[in-house]
Amino acid sequence: MKTSIELVAEFRDDQGKGASRRLRRSGKVPAILYGGHEQARPLQLEHDKLLQMLDNEKFYSTILSLSVGREKQPAVLKDLQRHPFKNQVLHIDFQRVLENEQIRMKVPLHFVNESVSVGVKQQGGTVSHLRNEVEVLCLPKDLPEYIEVDLLELGLGQLVHLSELRLPEGVQLPELIHGHDAPVVSIHTQRAEAVTEEAPVETAVAAAPAAGAAAEPEAAKK
Repeated sequence: MKTSIELVAEFRDDQGKGASRRLRRSGKVPAILYGGHEQARPLQLEHDKLLQMLDNEKFYSTILSLSVGREKQPAVLKDLQRHPFKNQVLHIDFQRVLENEQIRMKVPLHFVNESVSVGVKQQGGTVSHLRNEVEVLCLPKDLPEYIEVDLLELGLGQLVHLSELRLPEGVQLPELIHGHDAPVVSIHTQRAEAVTEEAPVETAVAAAPAAGAAAEPEAAKK
């Protein structure tokens, strides 16, 4: 099975919140590997090396090669827990992958030709991304790293729905299977900015004739 990213893990015996805290203090990340009709196995990984890999978009939507001891296990990332304000990974879940079994994964959408699309360049609209990723269903060999969405011909007021995405062969969208054809991107009219500074000027100009009208009777009295 083709894999593009390799990472090294170790089996761990200690489990529980206390063991996980000790593991994090030592610079490691608690993890688990499950699925593939096998028993779940607790793992640990080097935190800093993992953090570097997470900067690569491929990590989230490709088949990983997980080396544990002498074994290499194809797997995919299924869950990732981060610290709320520190640049720290708290826990990570991996799922085993079998060649002949379909997997469900979220893959990113790559939008191209936004600035030169009909709706933006010719009609002055603004692109609005309604989705940045979609869930796909496919065999591991067919898993795409991303799905490209070409906006070149998209006009003002138009949308692209899930059913209009160009999917690689062997790839399905579970949402469409269940009849949910959601929009993923649109081009809409730019909202006019409210002009607030001109209002006082208009009021002052409107008040001027009234002041002049009030002065005329005074002149008449003289």
